Amino acid sequence: MVHSFHHGALAVVSEEDRMSLRAVLHSRVLLLVCLAVTIAVPVFTMPHLQRVSLWPIVLGLVPWVVGKYLLCPLRWRTLTPAGEDGRRGHRWFLRAYAESELLGLVTPGHIGADVWRVHRLTHDGLARGDALMSVGADRLVGAVGLAVFVAFAATTLPARMLVAAAALGLLLVVAALVVHRVRPDLLPRGPLPRPRALLIGLVLSAGYQLTIAGLLLGTIAATGHMLSPLALLGAFGASQLAAAVPGPNGASPRDGALVLALVALGLPWIAATAAVALKAVLAWLPALALGGVSLLIRRRQLRLAQATA
Repeated sequence: MVHSFHHGALAVVSEEDRMSLRAVLHSRVLLLVCLAVTIAVPVFTMPHLQRVSLWPIVLGLVPWVVGKYLLCPLRWRTLTPAGEDGRRGHRWFLRAYAESELLGLVTPGHIGADVWRVHRLTHDGLARGDALMSVGADRLVGAVGLAVFVAFAATTLPARMLVAAAALGLLLVVAALVVHRVRPDLLPRGPLPRPRALLIGLVLSAGYQLTIAGLLLGTIAATGHMLSPLALLGAFGASQLAAAVPGPNGASPRDGALVLALVALGLPWIAATAAVALKAVLAWLPALALGGVSLLIRRRQLRLAQATA
């Protein structure tokens, strides 16, 4: 099934972008390794738990799906300049974001998601520079939103997170100056996001972070343990500092850092590992149901268009 999604994604990419996306997705072996690692961790840890409850998982998953597949696309839409024929509709962003999430899960560092979003924007007529600015601004606002969100819940972690977010912003500015001299065609042609759009993006980002915390609380409660929500937010925020080092979903340095932070808060090793692994596995369910179906529909539409051409 993943193999069909992989070829479905490549099938709807133009010939110009096909090689770059193929380089990001690497090979079928990498996809299978990512899936195997994500599934193997809970398979080996769950049997060692005394009990596992389903309802906390459901109660945490539903709000997270809303945050990931509704709030995040709305944030991206807010930060994206309108094309020549007007701003794209909500459905366009919902579908493109869902597709990108599936491709992000099967690539280290979630890089496939950004590549796919840039492709979708450029394929829809947006200049490449504006598409890069759209995705980059969405990433930056997401990082700042996380720092601001954790700042309201912790006292010692926000400083480092704000420094990391500021460093990311500074890096983007320096990169823009270099690109201006080397490849000016990659710079955005449209207007930059307005302060109001940035503020809305931060609010949506904070709402999404809240749903992540809820999902993590649900997976921890499913293992029969409980932690303070404020302490959990601090641990989650600290683990995001390890996101700079890419890795497969469920076994990345960020996931490892989160396990260590949960253990430091008093959670047993098995419970902490199982909770983080459950969180990674649950991310596949809506990605396959929403992004996978959307990719298959696009592939079918492309074949029909080629057949009638």
